[in-house]
Order: sequence, then C-alpha cells, then structure tokens
Amino acid sequence: MMSDNVTKIERSAGAIRQHGAMEYSEPPVNLDEVRLYRLERLRQEMLRDDVSGLLLFDQINTRYATDATNMQVWCSHYETRCVFIALDGPVVLFDYADHPHLAEGLPGVDEYRPITTFYFFAVGDHSEERARVFADQIDDLMRTHGGGNRRLAVDRLSFIATDALREKGLVLADGEAISEKARAVKSSAELELMRASMAVCEAGCRAMEETLKPGISENALWSKLHETNIRLGGEWIETRLLSSGPRTNPWFRECSMRIIEKGDLVSFDTDLIGPYGYCSDISRSWLCGDKPSDEQRRLYAAAYEQIETNISVLKAGRTFLEVAEQCWPIPEEFLSNRYSVSMHGVGLADEYPSIKHSVDVPGNAYDGVIEAGMTLCVESFIGSYGGREGVKLEEQVIVTETGVERMSTYPYQVDWL
Repeated sequence: MMSDNVTKIERSAGAIRQHGAMEYSEPPVNLDEVRLYRLERLRQEMLRDDVSGLLLFDQINTRYATDATNMQVWCSHYETRCVFIALDGPVVLFDYADHPHLAEGLPGVDEYRPITTFYFFAVGDHSEERARVFADQIDDLMRTHGGGNRRLAVDRLSFIATDALREKGLVLADGEAISEKARAVKSSAELELMRASMAVCEAGCRAMEETLKPGISENALWSKLHETNIRLGGEWIETRLLSSGPRTNPWFRECSMRIIEKGDLVSFDTDLIGPYGYCSDISRSWLCGDKPSDEQRRLYAAAYEQIETNISVLKAGRTFLEVAEQCWPIPEEFLSNRYSVSMHGVGLADEYPSIKHSVDVPGNAYDGVIEAGMTLCVESFIGSYGGREGVKLEEQVIVTETGVERMSTYPYQVDWL
C-alpha cells in the first residue's frame, strides 16, 4: 500500500486532468513559507560573509533561492539563467528568454529580466562584449543596493564573465559556500516536502522490486523508478547507478543492457529528484532469486552493520571529525573498494556536509558541527577487492534535537542477517 503522501499526489494528478489546474500537486505545507525561509537562510549566510550581493548560476541554487524553474537540466549546461540577491534590496531573476509567467506568484522574486546572453553557443564570438553588458547590469544593482560594499559572492561562472565583473571593481567571493551552508539546515515545512519526495521514491523502489526477475535488463528495471517518479510529480534522477551480478563490484558502474540472471545481486542508488525538487537518496541491494549464497549474506551483513553503526553515532552538537572517528571501522578486506564518504548532506540534491571515513580524514576532511535540522545520507558499499559482487546500502535521516529520525521505511533484507 502506498503512503498517504503518494496517495495525495496521485489524487492531485487526477484533479489536474479534470480541471486543468496550474498546480501539479497539493502541497502538504505552505510553499511560500518554505520559499521565504530559504531566502532568509541565504541572506543570513551573506551577512556572515560580509557580501552585499549573491549571484547564483547553479540551477539547484536558483531553485533554492526562488523556487522558479525553467528547463533546469538544460539550463545547467549553459550560463543562461541566474538569480541576483541583494542583502538589503531586491531579488532579480535573470531568466532564459522572456517568460515572466514562470515567476508569477513567487514571493521571493522582486524583479524579472531576460538575461543578456553571453555563452558561446548562443552568441559565438560576441561572448566578451555581451558578458560586459551583463556585468554592467550586476554592477548597477550592486551600486544601487550595496551600500558601498563591493563584495559579490558568485557560485560558479566562466572566466569571461568573471573577468567582466572584476573589471567593474567588484570583489568576488565564494557563493557556493554561502549556498551550501544555507541549504544544510531544513525547516519543519521543508522536511514535510522531503517526506513527500521519499514517498514517491519508495513507490518507485517498490515498482522495481516487483518487476525484478531473471531476463530483465538493468536499463528496463531502472526505468521503473523513472516512470514512477515522473507519474507522481517528481522531476528527474541525477544518476544511473544500478548494476547487477559482476558489475556491482567495484561500485559506480551505471546501468546497462546487461540481462540480470537468477542468483545475481542487484544494487542501486536512487539519487531521485522528486516532487517539489527535493532529493531522495537511498540505496538497497536485492537478490534476483530465492536464496542468497553465504557470500552474499556475508557482504550484506557487513554493509548493514556499517549503516546501523554510523547512524547510531549521529548526534546534534558533534563535530564532523568526531563522527568520522566514531564510525564503523572498515575491515581491511573491504577498504580499497569503500564508498567515497561515510555520509553526506541532502536537500534539493546531494550537498554539504561531506563526512569522510576515519582512514580518509588526514589531508581530506574538513570540520563543522552536526546541527538539528540537517538531513544526511549514511552510505555503505561492501565489496572485496577482486570479488564478484558488492552490496550498496544507504539510509536518509534527519538529525533532531534528541537523536535521529529515519526518512525511509523501505525494508532491508534482514532475513539474510
């Protein structure tokens, strides 16, 4: 049986078909409350970093700042859409072409402008002169609303446009750090939207598990997650991380036309951007067949132990380095094929923080503090060097004032343990 959130989303889809409504779903919370909370989080971080302006080109960051969307995946390829946020002034959405209806009703957008296009695909050899026109507009906003502060934070930008901004005397700072820190702590309303996304993700996992049988290809199995996500109001999936049998070890092979055989392990990582743009990132490993081998059970037991141990050490107030030190010590046999991190943040996508394994702390880790309201994905990959198969597990959790709440209820293969 699907969760109440999934049922709501399906009911809303029916309402759209019947009435042609603009909203694609009935949100479980007031979306304007979420939008204004996120904008305020950005401005708090701007204040800490002493910048008077924030320029965001990363489409995840523009979504966080305004909730305005326009071909997000396509626009991520080109510098064709951005948001300018004044610390004490307006939020200006510079959009691809001139489609102001895409920002109607959004409380955080004060002004809508078509962007002055300067990426090569669109303007060819005119890139530099067009970038200077764009820089003139940003400079004008900074002079008008910056109060004399010339520090502008930028998340990502080509050197042509960066040079044009610096020619105006603007002092550029790291906008990615501002955005990542802002996104790290979720409001209670955001968490409700994330739960709605997880409900859709789990429905997709269920569709895959029900379809899994010998003779299906990895791609055909993975398509069930995509179809369910889109049908229930989700947006896209960031990766294609599903593999079977000997392709499961080492990890990070994406799905293929390989035919899944009886007795194969099937491991996957959802990386699903669901309803309201929120990411649901869990991993499971299943058996295509009836009875796992002793080796499959052994690998699964180790991955499960790693997940459970690492969830248990999470606590608000602990530092990233303290958590890393207390996590499950990876046996030598599995060390070379370990997952890249022990856990990471999640929100509109994978995000800050990234917490390393204890063996990777020297020279690689940074510190910070676990805060209530953070949402984290706890990761495990267990596969022996040279071994045939590997087990991928991942759980998404909320850090609370008193402990940890699991966001996913999708079952593990506990009967293998």
